Amino acid sequence: MRRSIALVVLVVAMFPLGAVAQGTGTGQIVRRPGDGRQPEFPPPTITEYHPRSTLVVPAHLVPRAKFPAVDLHGHPPTLTSPDVVNTVGEAMDKLNLQIMVNASPSSGDRLAQQIAAVKASRYPNRFVMFASLDLRNVGPGSGQKIAAQLVADVKAGAAGIGEIMKSFGLSIKKADGTRLKLDDPELDLVWETAANLKIPVFIHVGDPAEFFQPLDFQNERWLELALYPDRRYQDRARFPTFEGLMAERDRLFARHPRTVWVIAHLGWHAQDLARLGLMFDRFPNLYSEVGAVLYDLGRQPRNARVFMIKYQDRILFGKDSFQPDEYPYYWRVFETDDEYFDYYRDYHAFWKLYGLALPDSVLRKLYYANAEKIITGLPRAGLPN
Repeated sequence: MRRSIALVVLVVAMFPLGAVAQGTGTGQIVRRPGDGRQPEFPPPTITEYHPRSTLVVPAHLVPRAKFPAVDLHGHPPTLTSPDVVNTVGEAMDKLNLQIMVNASPSSGDRLAQQIAAVKASRYPNRFVMFASLDLRNVGPGSGQKIAAQLVADVKAGAAGIGEIMKSFGLSIKKADGTRLKLDDPELDLVWETAANLKIPVFIHVGDPAEFFQPLDFQNERWLELALYPDRRYQDRARFPTFEGLMAERDRLFARHPRTVWVIAHLGWHAQDLARLGLMFDRFPNLYSEVGAVLYDLGRQPRNARVFMIKYQDRILFGKDSFQPDEYPYYWRVFETDDEYFDYYRDYHAFWKLYGLALPDSVLRKLYYANAEKIITGLPRAGLPN
């Protein structure tokens, strides 16, 4: 009896009235929602509440990267004329963005047109073109046809494949009407051709795991999913599960160990860097880039710093959408130890960012040296020796 009473006292002491305990898999988190009161005034909506921070801490804006940077995940306006190329190049100069990989890939005549526009511009050595793959209606013999076009595009000046977009694996159908899986054997010849040509394959697989989860108020990407219906993948009749898609991806990588793979957006594992680390350990031919996942790195500065240092030879800089005013957020997260500053896109993240203060040796690899390692013929002009 005394033992039971003692246990009750202990539980009450741990979780007093009004406290809510939630299991997280790593222990218990106690939340105290208040004493049952409701706001006296109508609460704001999720899009209306923007509290002013009263925190006063050192701030170091970084308008230019500390070292010349290579953007592996560039999506500039279509580079079909020298004037467009010049406009993008001028914006790059201000950011210390030395080289942009055009990851809006093209093939055939369109690829040749963009290469010619770059050569005729004031920035002939500042852009790298990747080749696209036509993955529609894959059937018997498609692999040979796609591989032959890839060889022609590389001969014309393409230095890699991709960005292969997320529709591959999510929605593209084969000639027989079934979903084209990432590890479909018909495409093996394409990936082996990339290995023979010594070019990287830049591939975007899926989207954040929360996009595949129920759209409820526990989903931390609720606002983004509410704003963009085409980012909802909860319908299992139309889309695979997140884990099923990642399993296809990993089988693809395992089957082609000679191919250099670059997964976009840290593989959508930026919120679980240990998982990405296990992938790097398993696949020595695997790289990744940081485009559009700064919100996850900046909310875990200590953990992310350790990860970026440990895997400094495997991570490249990439931005994704070409918005010149957003690049300085990346420089600030990577180069400073600033605390609690805004991210540039509310619907991605409701939290603040913190700087990682990466060592110069890591910054150099992140910004340019790792890109030099995997992209044969990357222009050297403007990059440190």
